[in-house]
Amino acid sequence: MNIAVVTDSTAYIPIEMREEHHIHMIPLQVVFGEKTFREETELDWRSFYKEVKNHDELPTTSQPSFGELIALYEELGKTYDAVISIHLSSGISGTYNSAASANAMVDHIKVYPFDSEISCLAQGFYALKAAQLIKDGVDSPEEIIKELEEMKKTVRAYFMVDDLSHLQRGGRLSSAQAFIGGLLKVKPILHFDNKLIVPFEKIRTRKKAISRILELFAEDASKGIPMRAAVIHANREEEAAEIIQELSGKYPHVEFYNSYFGAVIGTHLGEGAIGIGWCFKN
Repeated sequence: MNIAVVTDSTAYIPIEMREEHHIHMIPLQVVFGEKTFREETELDWRSFYKEVKNHDELPTTSQPSFGELIALYEELGKTYDAVISIHLSSGISGTYNSAASANAMVDHIKVYPFDSEISCLAQGFYALKAAQLIKDGVDSPEEIIKELEEMKKTVRAYFMVDDLSHLQRGGRLSSAQAFIGGLLKVKPILHFDNKLIVPFEKIRTRKKAISRILELFAEDASKGIPMRAAVIHANREEEAAEIIQELSGKYPHVEFYNSYFGAVIGTHLGEGAIGIGWCFKN
């Protein structure tokens, strides 16, 4: 069976990597006033953080249109028999549910939707895994989905936000919490739990929050098992590079990526957010 891999733009897999692994991408959208951008294709992460500074209000975000998903699957149906469609957590977006609904609407190709229950390059790791399985000769979509579900046991991601006002303005934190947190310089560490972004711990300073995230990473990395790990930043590329340099010397068995919170996820976390997502390669 000829199988395609699709993911959405919030996986933030660089275009060169998508092309190398034959991964297809469907973009989510970011709306500044009357202007709508398809992230990753019309608005890269650098341009997004510059654009935010030109507006008093945060942008809004939206999932791909149902018609756009249908069109992509129908186009793939000209070449492929099935598609593994991997999407950001269904707890924060309806993209996965749209992919599941689209299966009944397309001919000549069967859609196998997969809820990553996470986002950013941690989500992208699932797409890379699926692409590798196909390259290795696995020709059963059910077997690939089974492998991805097994992979969920080792996928982790923790991140901190630098400015609580973004979470508050986006409806994910009350005004009182944001005000008090700002006074106390609280830098909450967040993670995905039951498909939602929820607080993991509250840390008093940025430096301590990053150190705590590194501790959480070390709990798995110290096992010596081959891993993929992404240091993910919101317009803090140099800081992410410094963290990778520090970790690379300690953990030579880990393949590190310098990644980013793009427009959609960056809208909700705000500039300065940083975190690490990882998984075991096996």
